[in-house]
Amino acid sequence: MDKFEKVEGVAAPMPILNIDTDMIIPKQFLKTIKRTGLGKNLFDEMRYTKEGKEIPDFVLNKPQYRNAQILVAGDNFGCGSSREHAPWAIADFGIKVIISTSFADIFYNNCFKNGILPIRLEQAEVDKLMEDAERGANATVSVDLVAQEIKGPDGGTIKFEIDPFRKHCLLEGLDDVGLTLQKEDKITAFEKTLEGAQPWA
Repeated sequence: MDKFEKVEGVAAPMPILNIDTDMIIPKQFLKTIKRTGLGKNLFDEMRYTKEGKEIPDFVLNKPQYRNAQILVAGDNFGCGSSREHAPWAIADFGIKVIISTSFADIFYNNCFKNGILPIRLEQAEVDKLMEDAERGANATVSVDLVAQEIKGPDGGTIKFEIDPFRKHCLLEGLDDVGLTLQKEDKITAFEKTLEGAQPWA
């Protein structure tokens, strides 16, 4: 997992309430166990027609938002079934930050395990960032994890809270496997001890 420090660029506005994991990545794309390759199917049913053609009005199909790394979304983002493919698709598309007033718990936890920073803010703060995002290429937003702050295009700053352990993991690029490997020397020592004491194991 890549280390996360700061993201700066245009934010994509998606003022839709209750965006569930089936909207994020429809069930027909859940056959893979790979974390890569799902970005092209992110929001598939909103991005494409049944014939596979792009829907021009969908936000991520608009030129100014095609490479957005920040998403400003409506309340209760990531609700529905607990598929980890949802953050896989978001990360593979290139989105590194999602800002909303609330997230479904499982989706929120899965974001951190996949290098995505989900930020919970008050409604008034999300509304302001949504307005900034709707300005497209004329507005740049920066998210600084170290300072725990978001800077808008007009110079305003919004502070956000994050669990210190989760912050540490994002800054160091540590997922569950990475955290385990930090104890590799102790694991190896235990296995050698076990092998000597219980060679049949």
